[in-house]
Amino acid sequence: MASESMASAPLTLPVLPLDDEVVLPGMVVPLDLSDNDVRAAVEAAQAAARGGTGKPRVLLVPRVDGTYAGTGVLGTVEQVGRLSDGDPGALIRGRGRVRIGAGTTGPGGALWVEGTVVDETVPEPLPGSVTELVKEYKALATSWLKKRGAWQVVDRVQQIEGVGALADNAGYSPFLTVEQKLGLLETADPVARLKLATSQLREHLAEQDVAETIAKDVQEGVDKQQREFLLRRQLEAVRKELRELNGEKEGDESDDYRARVEAADLPEKVREAALKEVEKLERASDQSPEGSWIRTWLDTVLELPWNERTEDQYDIQGAKAVLDAEHAGLEDVKERITEYLAVRKRRAERGLGVVGGRRGGAVLALVGPPGVGKTSLGESVAHAMGRKFVRVALGGVRDEAEIRGHRRTYVGALPGRIVRAIKEAGSMNPVVLLDEIDKVGSDFRGDPAAALLEVLDPAQNHTFRDHYLEVELDLSDVVFLATANVLEAIPEALLDRMELVRLDGYTEDEKVVIARDHLLPRQLERAGLEKGEVVLEESALRKLAGEYTREAGVRTLERSIARLLRKVAAQHELGERELPFTIGEGQLRDLIGRPHHVPESAQDPAERRTSVPGVATGLAVTGAGGDVLFVEASLADPETGGAGLTLTGQLGDVMKESAQIALSFLRSHGAELELPVTGLKDRGVHIHFPAGAVPKDGPSAGITMTTALASLLSGRLVRTDVAMTGEVSLTGRVLPIGGLKQKLLAAHRAGITTVVIPKRNEADLDDVPAEILEKLEVHPVTDVRQVLEIALTPAAVAVSAAA
Repeated sequence: MASESMASAPLTLPVLPLDDEVVLPGMVVPLDLSDNDVRAAVEAAQAAARGGTGKPRVLLVPRVDGTYAGTGVLGTVEQVGRLSDGDPGALIRGRGRVRIGAGTTGPGGALWVEGTVVDETVPEPLPGSVTELVKEYKALATSWLKKRGAWQVVDRVQQIEGVGALADNAGYSPFLTVEQKLGLLETADPVARLKLATSQLREHLAEQDVAETIAKDVQEGVDKQQREFLLRRQLEAVRKELRELNGEKEGDESDDYRARVEAADLPEKVREAALKEVEKLERASDQSPEGSWIRTWLDTVLELPWNERTEDQYDIQGAKAVLDAEHAGLEDVKERITEYLAVRKRRAERGLGVVGGRRGGAVLALVGPPGVGKTSLGESVAHAMGRKFVRVALGGVRDEAEIRGHRRTYVGALPGRIVRAIKEAGSMNPVVLLDEIDKVGSDFRGDPAAALLEVLDPAQNHTFRDHYLEVELDLSDVVFLATANVLEAIPEALLDRMELVRLDGYTEDEKVVIARDHLLPRQLERAGLEKGEVVLEESALRKLAGEYTREAGVRTLERSIARLLRKVAAQHELGERELPFTIGEGQLRDLIGRPHHVPESAQDPAERRTSVPGVATGLAVTGAGGDVLFVEASLADPETGGAGLTLTGQLGDVMKESAQIALSFLRSHGAELELPVTGLKDRGVHIHFPAGAVPKDGPSAGITMTTALASLLSGRLVRTDVAMTGEVSLTGRVLPIGGLKQKLLAAHRAGITTVVIPKRNEADLDDVPAEILEKLEVHPVTDVRQVLEIALTPAAVAVSAAA
């Protein structure tokens, strides 16, 4: 090796400074002699070598920022001549490292220094780790050279044997900085220098891989964008051709939406939100799913009647006439709608149409049994007010999003039913019927009834916000009519926001009027019969309402009329009957069979339920209206049954407690009432409510059970024409109950003539139609003793009946 031939004798050499450049041993570099320092050093070396046999020698020293390095490279001037650009130059080969000492003097204008050759010998044989290091470096260098396409250099690198020479070969690497090359120069140990060169090469290859990956990704992205751009231009060209073929004007879809939004009559905040969505649509690509969501949202917003309103008809007399013509009875609802129109008229006359951002809407809850006309009443109200009508069916709705709408990010998102109803009506002040609000359920998807709180609150609904629209919608001018069969099924907070109007069913006279004026003409048309071809006498209608049907509403009555007309039409087509035909009371049995509901008073005395002691007639309210309820009591033989109370008939907890209270009262006051209650200690008491498959609950059967037990113990029958309702206390007080009107209507339908009610319910008689009160003998009572005096037959009658 060169370092071994040059022992470690001191040398005196001219300095050839290299600005921001490093030459390592073994490298051959051309230097420009037009540089004064380079020329001076070469000329000094040539002058010193004249007359000798060796080549001129210089000391190549890196100079970084004007500071010389502490180690240089001994170089020999191989040749002096012209460079490729024609300038004078010298070719210099690096021989070995020299540690620079003190400065000295010498010929020429160069700087001379003393130096010591660095010993770079490596012990032989090489350790295994060094051998592996040599292999790794050569592999890395080969990989880098192949990537650059320098195939002719690969063999030269593979032929280098010396560890130090292999490390110094890194001086040719263009990616190394001056600082990195200076580190290689100043590292005297060949093994350490090779490790440093290997790590530098490894880091560069890793950086190069990352750069190549990034460049590849960027190129792929650019290619994809260019391809997408090209395809879009082609698509635009195709669309343009299609528009020209169809005779359409040229224009972009987003431009069309912008024009539609600017031309639409929208509230200011809604317009701002719509224009923001149009801007998003303009930025979105045609293939983006967001574009589809925005278009659907914009279509919904543009289709809503933001400023469309129908003018209310302030003809109060005319509105009342419309309601009377379309519905018989239902005076409470008619009065409420008339009041609403009168107030609206006065507010409009005084410029009070909008107060505090709120308009004068209304929220009514129509609660009553099925078939009384709650749903059809909504359409009549809209007709009377001159408003649009829309019906929202809430029965079975369990998802809160059905009311408030879905978030727009969901697939298939839609606005809620309230927004869809406004859109369907085409005006901001329709009559919206929320049908079957008591049938709304709740599960893991939320509580729709809770979502209705804002809709039906007059203090909040002027700023109703649907989850899909996300803009405020004014519902304060809408008339909401909510229908329900069972009041208890409506959540308390929701009921508090509505004005309650009860529809307790029709009297028999009202049913006859409804059947004559409304049901019969409609069913004649449906049966294909003209007016006058089939006539139903009033007596036939009354018997249909009283004995063939027993209900609070008129649905079953209408079905019975339809069945009659179908039967007559079929007989006429078969040639069995001539038209016109009049149906009287006597023809009903031949046409549609026997009556289904015979009043208790019309039955044979021996066949009546109260013909034996221990049976009393009570009154109850169900989801289908009022009904008559029988209570049966019996005593077990002391030898066959034990003491205690047995209750059957699928009773609720409240009714079971009422039975316990009734039994306890009779046990404690039996002597006072002259009842043989001593036998109750040893004998079991059984109370049964027939129709055992029907669940029953409530406190209003208290006095009925007390009367049945008193009848059983005394042997006195309960009067057939008496029905009763009222809660009983342990002291015998009769406490008030609910649903009195429906119960009295049911008593009248069942043929009852005498009714016992709590004294504290006497004020509720004002709600009962006058014609019903005329046919009923009502006894308000405060104590069970009064009930027993009215309901039980005299003892002499009981003895003769028993005989």
